[in-house]
Amino acid sequence: MSDVKLFSGTQSVYLAKQIAHFYGKELGKIQVNRFSDGEMQPCINESVRGDYVFFIQSTIPPSDNLMELLLMIDAARRASSEYITAVIPYFGYARQDRKDKPRVPISAKLVATILEAAGADRVMTMDLHADQIQGFFDIPVDHLHSEAIYIPYLQQQDLSNVIFASPDVGGVKRARTYSKYFKRELVICDKYREKANQVSSMTVIGDVTDADVILVDDMVDTAGTLCRAAAILLEKGARSVKALCTHPVLSGKAYENIENSVLSEVIVCDTLPLRQESAKIKVLSTAMLFSRAIRNIHEHRSISALFVEG
Repeated sequence: MSDVKLFSGTQSVYLAKQIAHFYGKELGKIQVNRFSDGEMQPCINESVRGDYVFFIQSTIPPSDNLMELLLMIDAARRASSEYITAVIPYFGYARQDRKDKPRVPISAKLVATILEAAGADRVMTMDLHADQIQGFFDIPVDHLHSEAIYIPYLQQQDLSNVIFASPDVGGVKRARTYSKYFKRELVICDKYREKANQVSSMTVIGDVTDADVILVDDMVDTAGTLCRAAAILLEKGARSVKALCTHPVLSGKAYENIENSVLSEVIVCDTLPLRQESAKIKVLSTAMLFSRAIRNIHEHRSISALFVEG
């Protein structure tokens, strides 16, 4: 069987080291040289001929992170790797998955196309903003779910008074997974935006009186929606509000918004590094899940076996 080589882009070294630890391997030797104008030239400093190569890199902006991943893939393809998998814990540009107004790109489709053009044979990611993005690829996509991280964590908590909530209509399926698994009620916060990252109005569908509410979302960006939803849920009679948000994008005034909000806790995964510490933010590791998925791919075993079944 071909050997496995794990490499990390500069964005995700902190996570890649943990993945390699759980897999039982050292990270492969790679360096990213830069010309004086900032142009990148990744160099793989060991043979990958005939190997299963996994490049671990979240593609959060700036676009250098995506470009670096593409160049690493191209380098491995030209070095005769047998099989190349792009492990993208956070898939950037996933929010742009359709034309929601005239003359805008479908950026998620473009990213899928260029990953394939670079030479990726497979993509592994977690909690895409929309499941249908998998259809933008003509190569296999392993879509891991954070439920495999959060459900074991929640099983250790007292959920006797918990209600799960979606911060918007689009996230209902995600929140319903938890309400169904734990046999708890589900409520929906229906929001209206006039422009990106700015919520104009929000209403709550369902009764949260005296309940401990857990909001479920795939990412937290500026945290505006999350904090607004938490405040409205308390106004409607909730006893407390916390949130599960897989990807801690946390841009702009996100940390300030969370600190000043009524949220008691925001639980995130380590698909992205935190820019600063916060007493309200708790981070759960995805490293073991990714390492198991990588092993299953190499050994041609099921990936769905890693999912939590309701």
